[in-house]
Amino acid sequence: MVLKSMPGVGAGLARKLTDHFGSEDKVLQLLEDGQTEIIAQVEGVSLKRADNLARSMSGMDGFLATQEAVRLHKELLASISSYAVNTATKSRLKNLMPIRNIEHRRGLIREAMACDIVIKGLRIPSEVDKNYDRVVVSKNPINDLKRFCRVLTPSEQETWKDYKVFKSVTWVGENGPSQTPDGWLVVSETTNLDLILPEKCVGWFEHNKESIELLTTLPKGEGFAKHFDDIRMPQLRDLLDEMANEADAEKIAEVRDKLWPTAKGLEKKIHEEVDEAMKNVKLDLSGSDMLEALADAASLQRKLAQQTSDSIEQAIESATDEIAKLLGEAGVRCPRNVFKSEWPTKVDRNVLDGIDSQLEELYKTTQSDRLISLARRLAPLKKRCEESLRKLIELDQWLTIGRWANSVGAVMPVICDHGISVKSGRHLLIDGVADPVDYGMGECAGKDDNQSVALLTGANSGGKTTMLELLAHCTILAHMGLPVPAQSAKVGRIESIHVLAKAGGTQSAGALEQTLLQLAEVVSNNDSKLILADELEAITEPGAGARIIAGMLEAAESHDSTCMLLVTHLAPAIIDAAGKDLRTDGIEARGLDEDLELIVDRTPRRNYLARSTPELIVRRLVERSGGEAKSVFKSILSRF
Repeated sequence: MVLKSMPGVGAGLARKLTDHFGSEDKVLQLLEDGQTEIIAQVEGVSLKRADNLARSMSGMDGFLATQEAVRLHKELLASISSYAVNTATKSRLKNLMPIRNIEHRRGLIREAMACDIVIKGLRIPSEVDKNYDRVVVSKNPINDLKRFCRVLTPSEQETWKDYKVFKSVTWVGENGPSQTPDGWLVVSETTNLDLILPEKCVGWFEHNKESIELLTTLPKGEGFAKHFDDIRMPQLRDLLDEMANEADAEKIAEVRDKLWPTAKGLEKKIHEEVDEAMKNVKLDLSGSDMLEALADAASLQRKLAQQTSDSIEQAIESATDEIAKLLGEAGVRCPRNVFKSEWPTKVDRNVLDGIDSQLEELYKTTQSDRLISLARRLAPLKKRCEESLRKLIELDQWLTIGRWANSVGAVMPVICDHGISVKSGRHLLIDGVADPVDYGMGECAGKDDNQSVALLTGANSGGKTTMLELLAHCTILAHMGLPVPAQSAKVGRIESIHVLAKAGGTQSAGALEQTLLQLAEVVSNNDSKLILADELEAITEPGAGARIIAGMLEAAESHDSTCMLLVTHLAPAIIDAAGKDLRTDGIEARGLDEDLELIVDRTPRRNYLARSTPELIVRRLVERSGGEAKSVFKSILSRF
């Protein structure tokens, strides 16, 4: 898909998005993943616009033909998303749209409804936003790496030796060192970026490790589990374990940390051992020895050294052996001159500093070798890992929908050519427990209910708007390939759904004209559609409203592929203006219960003009009000 071919995306916006994210593929991937909040970070792109782009990319353009239809779709997805365990799945779900070919999706969801697998710890794979110490030297610029490390271009006069000042270097192309220095990489110009900067490759796997581990343990089996077969990657297990195991480098670091404290402790121990050994040593001097010492003091020192040298040498040798044992754990040879031979014996700082530097270099080399080795084996798997994780998020989306469907008792509807029929349908988004409703119209509804146009009349607060929304829910869900909240249902294929909410009041002349133009376009075109209108007469005064609605119904009825249900309080006037009988169904309140709530059968009675029963509302107000208001309502009630 090309960005600028999407509805609402011109060449200017396509260029701005591509420049911001580096490539068109990256923008399309963000939209597919539902990461619209990241798209909205681009100047001039609101979150609403980003959401619209994502939805237009993933579904039928124009199916949700009104703002009210868009609202109902959004509320449905929010309800389904509450069953998601992973944030990544929620992001993807919010852009799930009606599509033309729903059979594959229906099959997946049927399998998901029969599956109890729950996936946890799943995230959208992402890069680590980090700058690495490695320096990449390349005659050809590598712009994709500039946000992750220093990328330098050598001049004609420079050679690889000019870059030995850096510890970690990747030399790209010809004229590199024949023997690779520690911490260096020498690669060709065609080498994958993940091997040019191995820290970035390994960092990606470490950053996404929790999600990647899921790919190694995905369950096997029939049904829904078979969809894991193409993305399961058990070969990653050993590599992930190796990535987590830094034993060699840790041991070197541990030895280095112990080196100086151990040496200073052994220095003290040498003194203590020599002191203990010399307690019982005696020096016998003859008269001639004394005269010789008076003539030559050095001779006395030689005699004293002869008596003490064995004890000192033995203590130094023992201490040196202990240092050698410590360094052996890191594979480093111990020099025998760690301790100075003269008395009092001390650690030779120059020797010990040399050992410390050797350990530091060995640590860096070990880390570098390990990193490069891991990157060589992980890099070829990175793309497949990324694709598999995104596929797993998609599969988790169907598992989430399966959990939702089982929880609310939803069923997969029968898809037919025309109309809608619902048995024991329940509105999912109202407070409390919804009463089940049976209703149908159009060809799929059966012989008695197969009219394509109907009026719905009845009590205030009787459930007319709720039933209208229920039919909209079932239609939207069915065209997404999802189950619907009913005991059984049939839904006809359509190109668009038009949900027209109750108008806020009489419109001005200009606004009324615009509304009528839009209505005329909807009812007169030949596209297959479902129109659900709530008290359309409120746009103008009742007499004119009835005549306008009659004309709209007549236009809708003339198109075989259109179904239209209108909630109204003006049914008699509309029928009179139409000059013929129109199917009229009614929801009527029979009275008030002991809690002063309306007693209503929510399923409409067929071919029945129901009363609005405002007197029941007034009667409830009489009981619930007080003072002057109560007197007013009593007076009103007496007039019914």
